Amino acid sequence: MFSAEYFIVSYDVYRFGSLTTEENHMTIDLNKYIRNVPDFPKPGINFKDVSPLLGDPRAFSFAVRTIKNEWAGKIDAIAGLDARGFIFGAALAFAMNIPFVMLRKKGKLPGDTVAVSYDLEYGKAVLEAEKDAFPLGSRVLIVDDLLATGGTAAAACEIVKRSGARVAGCAFIVELAALKGKAKLPGLKVQTLVTYEE
Repeated sequence: MFSAEYFIVSYDVYRFGSLTTEENHMTIDLNKYIRNVPDFPKPGINFKDVSPLLGDPRAFSFAVRTIKNEWAGKIDAIAGLDARGFIFGAALAFAMNIPFVMLRKKGKLPGDTVAVSYDLEYGKAVLEAEKDAFPLGSRVLIVDDLLATGGTAAAACEIVKRSGARVAGCAFIVELAALKGKAKLPGLKVQTLVTYEE
């Protein structure tokens, strides 16, 4: 059993935005925490795995605080993409004390939804948000772990617009620049923390 004192001390040390002055000014090379997995999920694909980053409290906190510092005072809500976008988006919403909205794959949300279909390499997919999830006119930041072709992020932006809110911009941990995902997000500010050119 852990004592209540343990939980209080742990929360104090690791909660986002409340670290020591030295830690708040610390710079971490996040590339060291991105694992390359060859031939996953299919041959020829080099999968960028953020699990090591999530497994290191200081690296995870640094990633969240870097995004927070860029968007503080500029957004009213965060929309996280299914599924790893939930992890970073929810942590960021907690750090910024603003609402978090899940953008989920089709059929995962109850009640009425706003849905947008988008193209995949083989076929189509659908992204959904609960109806009225975003206050009208609110400034929304789209968050995910990876920007590749940009199709999912573009669908997320369309959901926000159809919901009566505004897309303030997008933030990603990793960008695969060769796939030109930013081209599907014209006119938007896009923040990426680690960029791979090839």
